[in-house]
Amino acid sequence: MNRMNPGNARFRTVRLLGFLMLAVTCSAQQAPAPRVVDLAATDGTKLKATFFSAGRPGPGVLLLHQCNFQRKGWDGLAAQLAAAGISVLTLDYRGYGESEGKAPKDLPPAEGAKVLNEKWPADVDVAFGYLVAQPGVDAHVVGAGGASCGVNLSIHLAMRHPEVKSLVLLSGNADRQARAFLEKSEKMPVLLAAADDDQGAVELMEWLYSLSTNPGSKFLEYPNGGHGVHIFAAHKELPASIADWYAQTLVKTPGSAPVNTVRRGEPPSILKLIDAPGGAEKAAQQLAAARQKDPNAKLFDEGLVNEIGYEHLQEGDTKGAIAILQLNANAFPKSANVYDSLSDAYLAD
Repeated sequence: MNRMNPGNARFRTVRLLGFLMLAVTCSAQQAPAPRVVDLAATDGTKLKATFFSAGRPGPGVLLLHQCNFQRKGWDGLAAQLAAAGISVLTLDYRGYGESEGKAPKDLPPAEGAKVLNEKWPADVDVAFGYLVAQPGVDAHVVGAGGASCGVNLSIHLAMRHPEVKSLVLLSGNADRQARAFLEKSEKMPVLLAAADDDQGAVELMEWLYSLSTNPGSKFLEYPNGGHGVHIFAAHKELPASIADWYAQTLVKTPGSAPVNTVRRGEPPSILKLIDAPGGAEKAAQQLAAARQKDPNAKLFDEGLVNEIGYEHLQEGDTKGAIAILQLNANAFPKSANVYDSLSDAYLAD
């Protein structure tokens, strides 16, 4: 009678179980291949997007690219999210990548501003509608992420759609409406990131971080990596951190992140102070005190403060704009641009 060696039997059993576990793991992590989709804007412009299906029920994320790139910059992160059970849609803005139309920078100023402020948000809403209509995507639990100019678009998307429960913002600015939204949205967890070698980006993201009233919001600063999604190449851990962030805020605890105790006692951003009523005068006092110790002391980025000044000017706050732009002229007396901007404010007044 043939008898099986007990040791060999155990080995074969363990190996079989191992293969079964590996098959289950691969099945759980493998998502369907990405699918390029055609979207039609409200004015008929054809837009290109890519849908990364998780292949199973779960939340969705809409990723909006920076204005010196296109949607494919998100491909690696999107695939990682899909493997984790989060479906993703990436969109080319009109005038970028494979989408039709012209970018705002390629149009006369007035027409470009209309595309930026009206057409793009409408296009983003079309993409959002496609994402939440996909089988298996939870239309009530959605995340948004943006890099550079995609930051403002992402925040405004959350303003229009309460289904957006979590934000990821890389190296980008936000207008006064978006900043006000962050201040009053205690239930909106935000992950922000920027690199030191991207001029003004860290200061800008620290400002937005200081505005967020959600106790779980988090800011990641990197010594290098450049602008927006380009940081991914230098820091492979950032996409993983973003994936973990969405897994936490969309899957484990939708709309919530663990309290970030590191930010307790953090001083307010100088940009937040400048943007507030009467803040330019207080910032001027801080600058004067700093210059007594170091004549070359720099408390803020010239371009960011210039932008804040113009925002106040556009909203009719000419006195506030003058104070902000005068502060900028005092801080950067060798820059021609600060005087040009200040003269615009005086003219408007």
